[in-house]
Amino acid sequence: MNTPLYFHIDVNSAYLSWTAVRELKNGNTQDLRLIASAIGGDREKRHGIILAKSPLARACGVRTGEPVASALKKCPDLKLIPPDFELYDTNSRAFLDILKRYSPLVEPFSIDEAFMDMTGTGLLYDSPVSAAESIRQTIKEELGFTVNIGISKNRLLAKMASDFEKPDKVHTLFPEEIAEKMWPLDIRELYMVGRSAEATLRKLGIHTIGDLAVSNPVTIKAHLKKHGETLFRYAHGLDDGQLLSPASKGKEVGNSTTLPHDVESAGEAKNILLSLCETVCTRLRHDGLRASCVSVRITDCEFVSHTHQRILPVTTNVTGEVFSAVLSLFSEMWDGTPIRLLGVQTSHITEDSYRQYNLFDSGKFDKMEKLDSAIDEIRKKFGEDSIKRASFLNSETNHMAGRFPKNKRGKTSMPQELR
Repeated sequence: MNTPLYFHIDVNSAYLSWTAVRELKNGNTQDLRLIASAIGGDREKRHGIILAKSPLARACGVRTGEPVASALKKCPDLKLIPPDFELYDTNSRAFLDILKRYSPLVEPFSIDEAFMDMTGTGLLYDSPVSAAESIRQTIKEELGFTVNIGISKNRLLAKMASDFEKPDKVHTLFPEEIAEKMWPLDIRELYMVGRSAEATLRKLGIHTIGDLAVSNPVTIKAHLKKHGETLFRYAHGLDDGQLLSPASKGKEVGNSTTLPHDVESAGEAKNILLSLCETVCTRLRHDGLRASCVSVRITDCEFVSHTHQRILPVTTNVTGEVFSAVLSLFSEMWDGTPIRLLGVQTSHITEDSYRQYNLFDSGKFDKMEKLDSAIDEIRKKFGEDSIKRASFLNSETNHMAGRFPKNKRGKTSMPQELR
């Protein structure tokens, strides 16, 4: 039986690197990565912040996520370049295409990160490190930017390894290396530790990942609830399968929304997640699809993103059913750090309409499906704003947040911010 082997590939300063490569190709002699530079957005909208910065900008105190005006005060000579998301998408696709030469099981994790399942490739390469070095060098030579690659027996440890010394490095973090390489790291370096969880752990005298690993899990759960259990497992290098599903996710239907202000209330966040579920499930039903995997993405105020997923016992496109899973995931993963972006994704998509009921849920979900169908028909005839859940009355949250394809909208056009 083959031993599991995973790579996590992370583009170094992706937005800045991709922009720098484009500028060099266009004849500019100055490499943005070697000067004080940053990718910044629209000052008038919610995008007037620093999205990425160069090492020299970082040395001046410029931080990802801070307002552009604040960054310019710290670094008056900062060269600011507006974001180009089409460029980022193009580079992301090219990056993934190279990874697929080395393994058919490439799983995108974000626009600039991916996992590779390298299990069973031992006969193709001299060693996992030599395979990773080949990938790193190929990306550098063909695309002009650098990546870090982490190697381990599970996704969690591979991701942790890729965050070690940067840029342009390959690192391993196998279970037998955890005590030496991971436990001495500051607690903030552990995956899923946000600002709020970090503050709570430090109050408990936990300052390194090793401190957490040897702590009392009952105490951690008492202070951080379900999220504390997750962090305790992660400190021991135990992957709970939440980073990605065990198999390739295939087709996906999802939505995300960047929030007009940092959300600190669980109630407000849950209302936004409900609005995303409304949009996602409406799309599924419109296309005659069902999903059996649901994931939630949280990007906090410091631009740190976390994604967790869950396999459902049945395939579904019922808004209430998907929302129930989303709420559970959100409660497990959010540590109270202010939220900038929320996303809901469904995968393991099928056109099969068959559903296996248990003794207790058949009537319940029959009613929910009929309710969703009735709501869809009303919105189709009278417009999507003609009917909404009571929780959105007198709420600033749009009841169907995120993008929704124009050809799938109701009679009334969507608000401008959703187009």
